[in-house]
Amino acid sequence: MLSRLGALLQEAMGAREPSIDLLEAFVEHWKGITNYYIESTDENTPAKKTDIPWRLKQMLDILVYEEKQQAAAGEAGPCLEYLLQHKILETLCTLGKAEYPPGMRQQVLQFFSKVLAQVQHPLLHYLSVHRPVQGRKTVGRKEASREATALPREAAGVKNEEQPHSKAPDRGARGARALSTQLPAETEEPDGGPGESTLITSLIGLCKSKRARVALKAQENLLLLVSVASQAAATYLVQSSPCCPAIVEHLCQLYQSLPSFLDPADIATSEGISWRLPSAPSDEASFPGKETLAAFLGWFDYCDHLITEAHTVVSEALAKSVAEKLFVEILQPQLLHVAPPGSARPACRSEQSILTSTALLTAMLRQLRSPALLREAVAFLLGTDQQPAAPEDSPHTLGGHLVRHCDHLSDEISIATLRLFEELLQKPHEQIIHSLILCHLEGRPYVARGSPEPESYEDTLDLEEDPYFTDGFLDSGFQPSMKPPPAPVTNPDGKTAVTEIVNSFLCLVPEEAKTSAFLEETGYDTYVHDAYGLFQECSSRVAPWGWPPALPPLDPHEPERPFFEGHFLRMLFDRISRILEQPYSLNLQVTSVLSRLALFPHPLIHEYLLDPYINLAPGCRSLFSVLVRVIGDLMQRIQRVPQFPGKLLLVRRQLMGQVPGEQQRWLPPGDPSQTLGYHAGTLPTPPSRDPRHAVSFRLDHQTLLQGVVVLEEFCKELAAIAFVKFPPHGPHLRLSEPPEGHV
Repeated sequence: MLSRLGALLQEAMGAREPSIDLLEAFVEHWKGITNYYIESTDENTPAKKTDIPWRLKQMLDILVYEEKQQAAAGEAGPCLEYLLQHKILETLCTLGKAEYPPGMRQQVLQFFSKVLAQVQHPLLHYLSVHRPVQGRKTVGRKEASREATALPREAAGVKNEEQPHSKAPDRGARGARALSTQLPAETEEPDGGPGESTLITSLIGLCKSKRARVALKAQENLLLLVSVASQAAATYLVQSSPCCPAIVEHLCQLYQSLPSFLDPADIATSEGISWRLPSAPSDEASFPGKETLAAFLGWFDYCDHLITEAHTVVSEALAKSVAEKLFVEILQPQLLHVAPPGSARPACRSEQSILTSTALLTAMLRQLRSPALLREAVAFLLGTDQQPAAPEDSPHTLGGHLVRHCDHLSDEISIATLRLFEELLQKPHEQIIHSLILCHLEGRPYVARGSPEPESYEDTLDLEEDPYFTDGFLDSGFQPSMKPPPAPVTNPDGKTAVTEIVNSFLCLVPEEAKTSAFLEETGYDTYVHDAYGLFQECSSRVAPWGWPPALPPLDPHEPERPFFEGHFLRMLFDRISRILEQPYSLNLQVTSVLSRLALFPHPLIHEYLLDPYINLAPGCRSLFSVLVRVIGDLMQRIQRVPQFPGKLLLVRRQLMGQVPGEQQRWLPPGDPSQTLGYHAGTLPTPPSRDPRHAVSFRLDHQTLLQGVVVLEEFCKELAAIAFVKFPPHGPHLRLSEPPEGHV
């Protein structure tokens, strides 16, 4: 009896909770939307205050749920078939363009984007989806009005049959008239021919909106659109839509709207600008043109994300378009300070144009992440020729001209271009380091062939024959702390022991020119931790390139061939050889680029830049040999500077911010600083701290003294890099934990 009662209860519950017919519910929600246009009498009610957003959400949920319930993958369910057969998306597109009710366009865009994102079944190849998403040709207001009028009547046909006395058709006609009067003017052309209004152009137009939320939503939907997986859809986007040209055109417009007076220093500090989080100008960090610069860099970052996320077909086309329209047509003439072809303006010869364009290219490289656009940027700068250059070759690529800019008469242009190359060296593209450095070092032509190894380090340097190391210099009392050591200690594999390399760099600067020992936290060990992190980062970046772990063996019978280090290294060596006579900021940038190069874990780079004991071929120079000659020049110069150690220590403290560069200083009796070379000449010794005896002074030989400080720090940095690349204990090219203290 109880079991019979339970069965009856279950039957009753089943009768109360019938299973939901998805198709019936889907059609009911769609009829609810179309009935709004038949029954509504208020044309000013915003769409979000109607039930349209809720019904669209229900339709989307039904489509997603139905797809999950499908047994066979890739098979369209009844609801999706109804959506396609009844051209629901086309109808919504018409309603969205009419912006009736107000805000309907935003509701339609959201529904389109969510359907394309959440429904896994391929949709864009269906004509009823492709046309409203990509845009279809219309023939003016009259036809659009007829279509809009027919829409509510067709959708309400069943209801009208059930209610023959309803006045809904009259309301539908009124709603259709309101809809047709709000159609955009762009749907018709003056000659009566068909016009085109695509989703692409609409989204790009919304991307330019002053309202940040609207622009962000449009950018997200455009990003979703170009990332479609269908090959056919991606091909259409490239070949038959204004997608790539419109995106790049906006990028070029933003670039050309940048003011010509932008300060390169302000451009260099504009980091972290993202298309998702555009930086609003703030009072404390504001500068003229910041808002325009942020808009350009934000859109460039967005283009980079589009190229990263897009289908391969779209990605390649968009990257080529950016390279052709922005890099080649606009940026290259500015970098080379010439007017673009066909320009009516005279050639631009101002240094400001070179400075600004170089700084902007550096900022773009800093933000660039997409592999496709990086390939185009590298080809734009360095070309595609992998052959080493000869000393007499004139620049045949933009990079060759930019290398010349690194040794420009203008120090500002040199610094800006060196920053560009430093940024380029941090990009994950093998051709960069190969074109600039490795193609010249392959085969080790800088190493002497067929000659016995030197018995001592002194034989390698040939100090007696070097013009800087004369008898008068050696008798002057200034002896370099680097005594020529015995033959270097080698490991079982024949490599020079790392302790020998480290000590060679640490002992290169003579004691008379060192100041770090008098100050805290300026020792060699302070560089080791930074070098360790940078080397790990560099090693991770180049790991996929399959570089050899060891040097190739030399054939002693192979004839020597002329060696040219390449225009890039030649420029850097020339610059470092003038470290004692160049501005401080320029010296910092030159040494920074050389340090970046030394970090690369290629055995050829390590040997040529970091091995002091390399047996150089006649006429060849290495980084260490250049530094040795700088030291020789320094030892001659410091003899002509009175009280050199005291002045050097003061300059170092100025550079560290411990004392101001130009200052008012009291000179009490017996103050040793009164012997320093003041700009005013010989000064009397004041009897007391009287304000009348306050003097203003500036050190002579400022450039030389600052160069000595940079030289000392650079040698310590090279020693730290050598240590982390080749630790004293462990296999070749294997990292150890960051060491503590000195070697």
